[in-house]
Parts: sequence; structure tokens; C-alpha cells
Amino acid sequence: MIEIIKRNKLLAVVSLTYIFLFIAMPDKAYLSVKNSIYYIIEMLEIMPVIFILTSIIEAWVPKEVIINGFGEKAGIKGSIFSFLLGSFSAGPIYAAFPICRMLLKKGASIVNVVIILSAWAVIKIPMLANEAKFLGLRFMGIRWILTVISILIISYIVAVFVKKEDIPIQKENNLSKIIGINIKKQYCIGCGLCEKLMPQYFKVVDKKAKWKEAALNDIQINKLKGIMDKCPVKAIDFRREEIICKNSNRNIKCN
Repeated sequence: MIEIIKRNKLLAVVSLTYIFLFIAMPDKAYLSVKNSIYYIIEMLEIMPVIFILTSIIEAWVPKEVIINGFGEKAGIKGSIFSFLLGSFSAGPIYAAFPICRMLLKKGASIVNVVIILSAWAVIKIPMLANEAKFLGLRFMGIRWILTVISILIISYIVAVFVKKEDIPIQKENNLSKIIGINIKKQYCIGCGLCEKLMPQYFKVVDKKAKWKEAALNDIQINKLKGIMDKCPVKAIDFRREEIICKNSNRNIKCN
């Protein structure tokens, strides 16, 4: 029981808070539950669509497209694309999180992800139209300009202090065994860099890199890490085999 609570600390705190509210302030508790149910229903209506959209983008949009449009070297073009994506988005801000996580995983920069999230939250096009209608075009225009400037400043500050390594995009299992090389053909652009640098391991066939199925040792693995970093579309990765731990007559994956 204690282990379950430790793994779900936030849920435990929320549950204790509700118990306290029902004892001390039942009216507030019922109102809180009502509001919570409303947001849960809203999430259940929106999030499945977002997850499907995210899966489609992840499967069908090549990694180089994300890198060129939203990556570190996208420059002003990347910022503009990010503002447009956030501004023309639909749905509440929490719908942006799985999409931004997927973009980070496929090569988007921290700067552009912050721009997308910020634009999604405060400068949506439908919201700007209503703002101009009720508060005036001048108010909306000045507020929009100052907001854009603020978003740019915040995005670069966040990128200074937060690195991709700090974000749990897809952590590798520390207790795993490297058993080979995986080349993501949907990402590979056939540039031939891997074959040029390590022809003993790679060759390009039909404009796609291919692994020669050579045995791997620690020295080769360290060399291959350098090739993976130099791959322009990050299409090369290790194939891993998870190590299973024995614990109380049950097989548990080691984390």
C-alpha cells in the first residue's frame, strides 16, 4: 500500500484534500467535485483526438521535416512556424503538451516548443478577434505585439536553463543490452554520411542506409555513438534488449 502511495504522490495528496474538504466544508467539496468532473469529461472528449493526431504526425511526418521547420537551426523560419502552429491551434492548452512532446522527440528545439505552448495559450486567432471586438483593435494590437516580444524573450531564457536531456521524452532503460543497430528508414534521407565515416558497418542501398549486421563490442558502440550524433536526421539508433529482474517470484522490468 505504501509503495502504491509513493508511486502516486499527487493522486494521494488530491484524495486527502478531498477527504478534508468533505469533512470540513462539504459545500465546497461538492462544488469542487462538480468542476473536476466537468474538466475530466472535457479531457475525455478532446484528448483521444489529440493522441490520434499526434500518432499520425509521428508516423507520417518525416523527422527531417520537423528538424527543418522547428529544429535548432530553423532560425526565424522556425519561430514563425511555431507562432502559426500555436496561434491557429484548437482546444485547451493541455492538448498542446502531447503534441509538443512529440515535436521535441522528433527534433524540435526548446525555443520553438515554448513559442508553440505560449502562442497556443494567449494569442489564438479566434481569441484575438473577440479581443478586438470587445476591447478595441488598438488594445488588441499593442497587447499582441508586447505578448509576442515577451514570448520570444521567455523562450530563449527557458532554452538557456532547460536542455532536452532534462525532459523525459524517451528515457532509455539503464539496464538494457545493446544487440544491434536500428535504422529508421522513414527518416533516412540517404545522405551517405554514415557509410563515408564507417564503411565497415554501413552501406547505402536504394538511397537508404543499411546496417551490415556486424558484431558489436564496447569500442564499436562508442564509435557508433559519434555516428548517431552526426546523422542529420537522427535516423540511427541502438536496438536494445531489456534485462528482466527477479523479484518475489515475479518478473519485473528494471528501470
